[in-house]
Amino acid sequence: MAELNKPYQLRQVQRPDALGPFDLLVKTVVASFCHTDLMVLEGLFPVNLPLTASHEGAGTVAAVGSAVTEFKLGDRVMSGQLCNPCGQCEDCLGPDDQKQYCTNTRGAIGVGVDGAFADYHVTDSRAACLLPDEISFADGASLACAGRTVYRAIKTSGVQPGRFLAIVGAGGGLGHLGIQFALAKGIEVIAIDARDGALELCREVGAKHVLDARAGQESVVAQVRKITGGHGADSTINLSGHSAALISACAVTRNHGTMVQVAGPDVTSISIFDLVFRDIRVKGSMLAGRDTTTEMLAEYAEHDMKVQTHVVYGLDQVPGMVEIFKSGAVKGKAICVVDRGVFDQDDAVRTR
Repeated sequence: MAELNKPYQLRQVQRPDALGPFDLLVKTVVASFCHTDLMVLEGLFPVNLPLTASHEGAGTVAAVGSAVTEFKLGDRVMSGQLCNPCGQCEDCLGPDDQKQYCTNTRGAIGVGVDGAFADYHVTDSRAACLLPDEISFADGASLACAGRTVYRAIKTSGVQPGRFLAIVGAGGGLGHLGIQFALAKGIEVIAIDARDGALELCREVGAKHVLDARAGQESVVAQVRKITGGHGADSTINLSGHSAALISACAVTRNHGTMVQVAGPDVTSISIFDLVFRDIRVKGSMLAGRDTTTEMLAEYAEHDMKVQTHVVYGLDQVPGMVEIFKSGAVKGKAICVVDRGVFDQDDAVRTR
């Protein structure tokens, strides 16, 4: 990325061989494009240009820093986002699922430092995870942000097996994974979206209750209450950046229930009726920490889940992929196969 609000440019740069003590140099096999990447491109995050995009990468370890003990050359890895946390603040010294909130860092790959849309990229070994053999590089890249984010949101919601979880924006990259993770936990899912392809994807991944938000908030709330015996969803996760989505997410949640906000619109608004008179508890949730991410990967592998992907081959195809993403035509996750040889070999092993 050379300029904000301009198409990505393909450039040749030096391989990043100067590693910090905890760094991994990863030979990129697959890198994914996320809505956050679009926010970076639009200037909603402070960045130093030029910047290599993508904070979702998977590949093999090509070199390790002097302090790395958990990874070796050739390991299949899913990259982490956060680079060089300070190790001294309350977040770093707190529970594992709090460490990613450290603000005394170099930033995240693809945001503050160069990311995975490159033949090689650097990631912090303390945020990276070994990729289970059952999970492909394509799925691993998609899970690097989308999977770990929606998985943590489900845990943050506190919803229990047999209870109802509504997901607003359920037919997108995060949402269709959230449906699968929730169903694997025995949670009843109510999927809400406003696009034909998204609603279709919700059904494809197993959602029984699929509601069209275009029917209007009053209708959707009535449908949710009918499904839940008149109460509303026990918890709701909002994955939609639409300005009205947070209000709708609160509205479909039962009294004293929890609404987890994941999407990042510039401004959010909450009805005082829901916040005060219905006691809706609003929480924010970001990335999962490393332990929760490892748990997520194991669960994904155990239940043979699938990521719906829109695939392009070669970094030169990324600018076009971004335009398709912006048009809303991508179904699931948009990914770029960077190393076709390793990708095809890995896929052949997995399909034997």
